[in-house]
Amino acid sequence: MTAPIRIISSMATRQVLADLITRFEQRSTQKVVVESVGGVDAAKRVRAGEAFDAIVLASNVIDDLAREGHVLAGSRTDLVHSGVAVAVREGAPRPDIRTADAVRAAVLAARSISLSTGPSGVALAKLFERWGIVEAIAPRLVQAPPGVPVGRLVAEGQVELGFQQLSELMHLKGITVLGPLPPEIQITTTFSAGVASTAAQPEAVRALLRDLASPAAAEIKQRHGMEPA
Repeated sequence: MTAPIRIISSMATRQVLADLITRFEQRSTQKVVVESVGGVDAAKRVRAGEAFDAIVLASNVIDDLAREGHVLAGSRTDLVHSGVAVAVREGAPRPDIRTADAVRAAVLAARSISLSTGPSGVALAKLFERWGIVEAIAPRLVQAPPGVPVGRLVAEGQVELGFQQLSELMHLKGITVLGPLPPEIQITTTFSAGVASTAAQPEAVRALLRDLASPAAAEIKQRHGMEPA
């Protein structure tokens, strides 16, 4: 029996990959196993030499891993574009986030704010720097540990205002998603797959990635708050 394809991915794509893989397996004899962890940890494990068949992370990380020899050259396959949304605890007041100025005011007014360790968190930190509010909010800024959804901290009441990929917030209980960031400050991350240099069956992995990127997969991606890449 053919060994399953082993994938490591970031938490941002955990649920959409689960549905995409289910669709793939319904039409194939090839089995696929996905392990989703914090993106930072996933990249560390790949760089440490752990064997995987495919890697699904932010596109810039896939490019870095390819340059370092951990991903086969030319195998990067863009899967989804994912935007950032804002959430509060269920039942809490809902601040206005319709404009950049409104988001800035909401951040300054919040008793606590949480970001992820992923690419969206890095980009948000840079946005706060451009706004000149880093010093003002630093004592109230909580970075979620790798692999821990920002929405969980919001649902548990540990933080008042949470920012993370919509795909990671929209299925969590105990929170209200206020909506996406307004277009002028929206942060979009492209998540891509690459064939790992340790892949035991690279051609089977390439076939899987073609399926995950096919137009037929678009509806599943949109259902998870993402757009096809």
